[in-house]
Amino acid sequence: MMEKKELKNREDVSLLIHTFYGKIRKHDILGPIFNKIITDWESHLELLTDFWETQLFLKRKYFGNPVTAHLEVDEKTGHSITSEHFGLWLNEWFATIDELFEGETAWIAKNRAQKMSTMLFMQIYRHRNQ
Repeated sequence: MMEKKELKNREDVSLLIHTFYGKIRKHDILGPIFNKIITDWESHLELLTDFWETQLFLKRKYFGNPVTAHLEVDEKTGHSITSEHFGLWLNEWFATIDELFEGETAWIAKNRAQKMSTMLFMQIYRHRNQ
């Protein structure tokens, strides 16, 4: 059993991202979606590490737009993304954090992801109905 630690720097974020997306790529439902759309996993994992380092430690490393990225995914999948997909993603995110980390920043990483998933799905839904 690995000892849990505080989530406190880029190395920790990178471990979280790599472990988490390792699971997502093998996930029965989410895997095919991610594997179809992401062609260069190495640079994508680096981008996501930048994103979460920015989110958790207020270091300006990420300059992309998550809303646009998710709207594009929804279009590429024929507008088939559902709130269940976000729920499955969140379940894995929470489980991976709980496996590796403890403490306040781990809690913040869960809280941010939960708020973001709601916002992203609302944006997707709104975009489809324009």
